[in-house]
Amino acid sequence: METTTDILSEIAKKDCQPQECMGALLPVRDALEILSGRWKLPILIALSNGPKRFKEISKIINGITDKMLSKELKDLEINKLVTRTVYDTFPPTVEYSRTEHSNSLTNVIMALKDWGTLHRKEIIGK
Repeated sequence: METTTDILSEIAKKDCQPQECMGALLPVRDALEILSGRWKLPILIALSNGPKRFKEISKIINGITDKMLSKELKDLEINKLVTRTVYDTFPPTVEYSRTEHSNSLTNVIMALKDWGTLHRKEIIGK
């Protein structure tokens, strides 16, 4: 498994052609595209303690509209980070939960939190 240092070293090589350098960045760009936006990470964090219904998620995440939550849940489901389970009740009950694959983001989320804390200290001194 390549580390960030490995990727940066590969890009920094003097013989790295622009096409090769961009190829090294492709996985990073993929990850940023999948996790981009204001709401995807808060949704995943909201689901970290187990399955939740749509309105439960909506109440946990202040400021998100139902339309945006619906869109983001669909995107996360397409990218296999969230599963949608419909139960045969009247009316139908729908629950969302994180997939096993989404658990691989735990270290990424923690690294972003740590870097965000460091950056906040650097910029505003807190």
